[in-house]
Amino acid sequence: MDNKRHLKIILPVALSMLLTGCAHEYNQVFKTSDYDYKYEFAKESFARGKYTYAVTLLQDLVTMKKGTSDAQECLYMLAMAEYGEHDYEAAAETFKKYYQSYPRGFYAEMASFYVGQSLYMSTPEPRLDQSQTVAAIAAFQEYRDIFPDGKLKAVAEQRLMELQDKLVEKEYLSAKLYYNLGSYFGNCTSGGNNYEACVVTSENALNEYPYTSLREDFSILIMKSKFELAQMSVEAKKIQRYQDAEDECYGFINQYPDSKERATAEKYIAKCKEFTKE
Repeated sequence: MDNKRHLKIILPVALSMLLTGCAHEYNQVFKTSDYDYKYEFAKESFARGKYTYAVTLLQDLVTMKKGTSDAQECLYMLAMAEYGEHDYEAAAETFKKYYQSYPRGFYAEMASFYVGQSLYMSTPEPRLDQSQTVAAIAAFQEYRDIFPDGKLKAVAEQRLMELQDKLVEKEYLSAKLYYNLGSYFGNCTSGGNNYEACVVTSENALNEYPYTSLREDFSILIMKSKFELAQMSVEAKKIQRYQDAEDECYGFINQYPDSKERATAEKYIAKCKEFTKE
């Protein structure tokens, strides 16, 4: 039996022994200059879910394998290992690098999808800054545009709805905060007051996300804020603002006749009529 054939037989056995061993054995692989052997160990590590080992080895191998038949697989596997290790920001960058390097590559569609998926996994709760959410939306939209019949199109569209809901919730929390601050002027910007800011924020959100499930909630905030604005108005603006509030209440009842806030709207209308009746 020649040496090459003997090596092919014992290599899988050796890899299994190394993977079941401790850090000492991994360090031996890490230090070896046999890059084919190191790559096989990295692939076996990835397959077994040992993503930390895989990432460390693949980060070195990506450079060494560039220009070889293993280059695409190596880079894509690094991205997947980073994703498996929950290092989503690093994964997003590596998936992006793969797609930019191999736009027609074997893993191109999956890499494009996982740019968005990685960003999606790293998005924060709605009350925090949503820059990552905006980036994830852009990535999924790009995937959908490039692969209109992609096998993960349905998942991408579902993710887009979830991400947009997060942006809507962010706007709702902002609008609600303005309403709760009410006549407290310490938080006001642009020279207005918090009720006006609540109305503007809510109306902008409804214009941008007309099909949101929070549409009624925004409408309630608008109605209540306009009534409060009328209540606190100077005499010169009082009648006009009560008329505006009254119109808002009628519109709210027409749109949401079974709303839990219908009684509130009717109470506001009665109060408004004290000022708007001819």
